[in-house]
Amino acid sequence: MDITDFTTDLFSLTGKNAIVTGGNTGLGQAFALALAKAGANILVPSIADDAGATGRLIEAEGVGYAFVECDLTAPGVPKLVVDACVERFGSVDVLVNSAGVCPLADVLAFDRSMWDAAVAVNLTAAFEMSHEAAKRMVPQRSGKIVNVCSVFTFLGGQLSPAYAATKHGVAGLTKAYCDELARHNIQVNGIAPGYYATAITEATRSDPEASRRVLEHIPADRWGEPADLMGAVVFLASPASDYVNGHVLSVDGGYLVR
Repeated sequence: MDITDFTTDLFSLTGKNAIVTGGNTGLGQAFALALAKAGANILVPSIADDAGATGRLIEAEGVGYAFVECDLTAPGVPKLVVDACVERFGSVDVLVNSAGVCPLADVLAFDRSMWDAAVAVNLTAAFEMSHEAAKRMVPQRSGKIVNVCSVFTFLGGQLSPAYAATKHGVAGLTKAYCDELARHNIQVNGIAPGYYATAITEATRSDPEASRRVLEHIPADRWGEPADLMGAVVFLASPASDYVNGHVLSVDGGYLVR
C-alpha cells in the first residue's frame, strides 16, 4: 500500500465476523463491544450467561450478536463454537481469546487441581480455538487472532504460578502461530493488559495499602479502565495492523517500565 492510499477506513471492521471468548464479562466485554462499534458481528462463547446484557449493548451498534453458553475446555466445544459462527454469520474473520481464570494461593498451597484448571482455560482453550479458527482462515487467506496475555507474560507472579505460566505460554503460542500463519495473510498478536478496575481486582482495589502498592508501580498513576483496551483490540483486529505480526502489545499505563 502506498502512503497516499492510507485512510482511517483501515480501522473499520464492517462486514467482519468475530468470536470473543468470555466476551460478556470483564475485559472481554470491552473487547466485544469495541469490535462491534467498529462494525463487526460478534459471537460470544462463555460459561456465564449475563441475561442478554452484552447482546443488548452490541445489537445497539447495529451489528449481529450470538451467544453460545458453553465450557471451552470440554472436548469438541471449540470446533462447535467456530462452526456456529460460520453458520450464523458466514465466516470467522477475527478471534479474540479472552476467556481466563486466575486461581490464587500461596506456593505451598497451590496444588495440581488449581494448576490444571488454569491451564485448561487460559492456554489449552486458546490453542484449540486458534486451531479451529485457523482451519477457516487459511482457505480464505485472511484472519486476525488476538490472544489476551498479561503483564505477567513478562514477569513472575506471586500467588499465581499457573496464571503467570499460562500467560507466558499464550505469548509463545502467539509467536508460533504467527510464524506459520503469516504466509497465509493471517496476523496473530497479543494484548497484555496491566492492572484494571474489574471484578477480579476488586479485593485489591478496596484494600488501601494493596491498591497503593499497585499504583506506585504505574506511571499513569491510575488503574486501567476496560475502555483503555478498546482501541488496541480494534487496531489488532483491523486492516490497519496487516503488517503487525507476532507482537504482544502492553496496555498497562507504563507498569512494565517501572
